[in-house]
Amino acid sequence: MTWINIDGIHQVDIIEEIGKHFELHSLVLEDIVNPQQRPKMEDFGQYIFIVFKMLQYDEKENLIKIEQVSLVLGKNYVISFQEMRGDIFEPIRQRIRSSKGRIRKMRSDYLAYALMDAIVDNYFIILENLGDRIEEIEGKVALEPKPETLQEIYRLKRDTIFLRRSVWPLREVISGLERDESPFIHKVTQKFFRDVYDHTIQVIDTVETFRDMLSGMHDTYLSSISNKMNDIMKVLTIIATIFIPLTFIAGIYGMNFKFMPELEWRGAYFAVWGVILGIAISMLIYFKRKKWL
Repeated sequence: MTWINIDGIHQVDIIEEIGKHFELHSLVLEDIVNPQQRPKMEDFGQYIFIVFKMLQYDEKENLIKIEQVSLVLGKNYVISFQEMRGDIFEPIRQRIRSSKGRIRKMRSDYLAYALMDAIVDNYFIILENLGDRIEEIEGKVALEPKPETLQEIYRLKRDTIFLRRSVWPLREVISGLERDESPFIHKVTQKFFRDVYDHTIQVIDTVETFRDMLSGMHDTYLSSISNKMNDIMKVLTIIATIFIPLTFIAGIYGMNFKFMPELEWRGAYFAVWGVILGIAISMLIYFKRKKWL
């Protein structure tokens, strides 16, 4: 059995040579060099063509990087095409070099399963990072919501949608491999594909849970901001309500009329202050009884 791994799909001459040697269809070669393909599985009789997405989390840039991986599964060979060098297949290479596990004993379909299983298992690492970020943002939303928190929520929602688009079609691909009657997929390997299918369903369920949590956090953030704004408006309204009658009294006594009652009374100034303070205190007591404060 032969495993050929190509790093760099832009090496068109090498891909063409491999296509001629293994008699790959021109549409297959076109899909290989186009990294915008949706995860899919196509049976061409002499081989099976599989496209799926490999995701890796970049902690420095705090984003999810996507890479298209194409597999050609034949009778005694597997050809994998990647966009760039560096992947999550190194543990599989180590197992092959050390002759550990079943890869050397099984057929090419088991190797294809091992590659797909490594990619699906790596999705759980992405989900773990997303879960940690969601838990951190959840605490910020509950304690002190800020505009930066809302931006982080939108960023997480974008990542979950991005992850969902990559995983959801993969469910159909693995289900097709599990039920396919191709001579390249043996009954023994179908059980392993069924396990990958279960992992894919688990990933999808977790992504959906994260989406619901982020939607709830978004609503909580808006409610917190609205409640905070209501508290501010309540305080300002109370202050304005207290000062409206006081402004009225001050306005009356600020008019420049010659004949006004109590103008020449020595205690008028203190009487006016007494009235002002009495009105303010009585209104505060009233607001307190109404539980507006």
